[in-house]
Amino acid sequence: MLVVAKDTIEESSTEYAQGGIAVALSGDDNFRLHQLDTLMAGDGLCFEPAVAALVQEGPGRIEELIDWGANFDKENGEYLRAREGAHSVSRVLHAGGDSTGHEIAGTLWRKAAALPGLSFVSFAAVTDLLLADGAVTGAVAYDQKRKQRIDIHARAVLLATGGAGQLYRNTTNPSVATGDGIGMAYRVGAEVADIEFVQFHPTALFVPGRPRFLLSEALRGEGALLRNIHGERFMHRYHDMQELAPRDVVSRAIVAEMQSTAATHVLLDLTHKPAAWIRQRFPRIYETCLSFGIDLARQPAPVHPAAHYLMGGVRTDLQGRTTIPGLYAAGEAACTGVHGANRLASNSLLEGVVFGARAGHAMSQEAAKPFRGLTFGDEQFPALSREALQDLAWEGCGIARDAAGMQRVLRTIDEGGRQHLSDPGRGDYERRNLATVLRLVAKAALLRQESRGGHYRTDFPGKSPAARHSSLRRGQPTVLLEWETTSPAKP
Repeated sequence: MLVVAKDTIEESSTEYAQGGIAVALSGDDNFRLHQLDTLMAGDGLCFEPAVAALVQEGPGRIEELIDWGANFDKENGEYLRAREGAHSVSRVLHAGGDSTGHEIAGTLWRKAAALPGLSFVSFAAVTDLLLADGAVTGAVAYDQKRKQRIDIHARAVLLATGGAGQLYRNTTNPSVATGDGIGMAYRVGAEVADIEFVQFHPTALFVPGRPRFLLSEALRGEGALLRNIHGERFMHRYHDMQELAPRDVVSRAIVAEMQSTAATHVLLDLTHKPAAWIRQRFPRIYETCLSFGIDLARQPAPVHPAAHYLMGGVRTDLQGRTTIPGLYAAGEAACTGVHGANRLASNSLLEGVVFGARAGHAMSQEAAKPFRGLTFGDEQFPALSREALQDLAWEGCGIARDAAGMQRVLRTIDEGGRQHLSDPGRGDYERRNLATVLRLVAKAALLRQESRGGHYRTDFPGKSPAARHSSLRRGQPTVLLEWETTSPAKP
């Protein structure tokens, strides 16, 4: 088995996940409550069999991580549980205060490295998939050190490439999150679903000219308050749950408040908490803010919404299978239907461990394939720069959308043209995938004439009575359709 990473093995969205991992372990929580909270956040579009698998298998996967050495925070021998937006109870485990993703990723890496027959390759960007007789038989990787492309043959390929946050000008995602898996899968004909549902995190640190560092929802779960630039709290005007409202609601409220006060940001205030507690509970966030000249114990942090998570992706069944034989997907690159139209906070890490394990088991059952296959890729690259694509996405497919903006996105990409490159590099392949994903987001969002979850249209602010999923395949019309709700998905 071979694990290929386009950067270091450690560089991923999981590595930077702060808040925690949601799971119903004991106390006043149970599977049903977790399931209901997930369905409520998903705004009518969750695939219920997938949600059931998530919440029921989650505790077992957490125990497995603990057995492998994961250290979640405890107090007096009991695991600490935080509460985040749209959760009805405190069920979010965390590690190192605000370094949960780092702890989980490190645990999985140490476990995997100890297994025989498993190899790792870094700085090799997978650019295309190999096909033979309609099935995926491997992939093509671009070796960044040797600057050459290498064919990799396999019985099955798992896309665990994360989301596409780098599609946007403002994002909490690392630079590697460029929608690579989704772009590659779409090009070989795999179904992509619900790609228009993008979750914008309400509170990214806003310092002009600097990256948008995530200020975890756990801060608001622990009592941080949102204020406008005049120091006034405002969330009570937008939702009964105030700071703990769903992320899409909080993001739109912040944008509305910024517009009404002619400001570039709002403020996240934790100064009413003891300084020692802030440093202990959120050590990574505290030190990072301090490096930006902001002492959270003494002053509120300027924040602004940023692209954070992609609810849609390559459609899979409950075992990670896509619509193309031999091709699997898991994590943010996949669309299992767990998150529906809006992900419940801290469900993403749980989805990764639950459905990653399911996909791994299914892949192990794949029969051997002949070592052959043709590259199925498009060697034409968009002429638009990465920055131009990011600005286009933020303006036309951002927090608030309308038909004119999304039509402008599609028209600009088409008019921007495409070009052949004699010696493309990693950045060119990433740009190709960003352009592909942006077109998919715009096409699906334009077709969805309603506002639901992370998709908000100013020209269609109401919600359609029928909850339908977007479906996009290369060479076929984009459609909205209903999934089966009583049996596993059958792509």
